[in-house]
Amino acid sequence: MRPTPRTGRFAAVAVSAFMLTGCASLKVTSYTGPGIDFTQYHTYNWEAAAPLSTGDPRLDNNPFFQERVQADVEKQLATRGFEKTTSGRPDLLIRYHASVRQRLEVNSRTGLNNGDCRIDDCRPYVYDKGALVPDLVDARTNNLVWRGWAEGSVEGTIDNQAWMEQKIDEVVARILERLPRRL
Repeated sequence: MRPTPRTGRFAAVAVSAFMLTGCASLKVTSYTGPGIDFTQYHTYNWEAAAPLSTGDPRLDNNPFFQERVQADVEKQLATRGFEKTTSGRPDLLIRYHASVRQRLEVNSRTGLNNGDCRIDDCRPYVYDKGALVPDLVDARTNNLVWRGWAEGSVEGTIDNQAWMEQKIDEVVARILERLPRRL
């Protein structure tokens, strides 16, 4: 899979699952490119790219959000033996994207009428669903080598800075625990 600079930026389209509450559960997944040998990668740096809109001005205008995501990614990479470099060419370029959008879901009790809800139990609700997608790209070839993503409800967390930071910590850790270890 070879993302172009433009598609690479948009390919990571789903990123703010870091703040789950309530309704939807956190879903974490990852992709590793075929035949990727992570022992060849030692250093990384962030890709210089203009930040993309998350779809929510509360995050787009919050510099602490981006700083927290980057700090958590760096912390998790360090625990896996990767070193951030600012001089020379790194082995990997890191980028991420976050998005938030409203979703409609119907609350139903399982076990009633084969999983269907009764009239007094069915309550549709609207909630904010977020996604977080970090990418690791081979700096030499510009090939995507690994992508992780998480998505879930961010209801109530965007407006609470302390809670948002806690959820970012948890979600980034869960995403990057799926990154293959360098042996």
